[in-house]
Amino acid sequence: MSVIAIDFEASCLPRHGRSFPIEVGIAGEGGARSWVIRPHDDWAGWDWTAEAEALHGLSRDRVEREGLPADRVFEELENAVWGRRLIADSLIDQYWMTILAQAAGVRSAPKIDHIAAFFDELAASEEHITAAVARADALGVVRHRAAGDAIWLAAVIAHVSRAGREAPAPLLEAAQ
Repeated sequence: MSVIAIDFEASCLPRHGRSFPIEVGIAGEGGARSWVIRPHDDWAGWDWTAEAEALHGLSRDRVEREGLPADRVFEELENAVWGRRLIADSLIDQYWMTILAQAAGVRSAPKIDHIAAFFDELAASEEHITAAVARADALGVVRHRAAGDAIWLAAVIAHVSRAGREAPAPLLEAAQ
């Protein structure tokens, strides 16, 4: 099964209040894609923090103007990742996937595995993981945007996978 890296950006971290996804990005199999998510009516009154906005650089106004409806994002995302294994580097990404699925009227969200479980399955050494992180860091992708973070994670996954196992296809393009 092929692997897709996934990352969400959100209105805030849950420890700061009720958060909702504002961007999702995926990378792997030669490319990357991201979607800005317009806040769903169900999220009215949920929290937005200046700290989160400073980190990802997406203003609430921009997300409301440029974001796509949650149901469209979920449908396109689901089509893009169908039959592939999703991996994230944060456990909270499953929460945001579930929130997005609920807004889209879908009862169950695709499962997202954590990178630590993937590394354990591969019996990846700390040496290989450290080298993979250094290689991903050298890509110079924009971090804390969903596509950039997904590209970075996909590079880590590819490098660790190549350390003696079948590797996903290399990344060929970066999303903005």
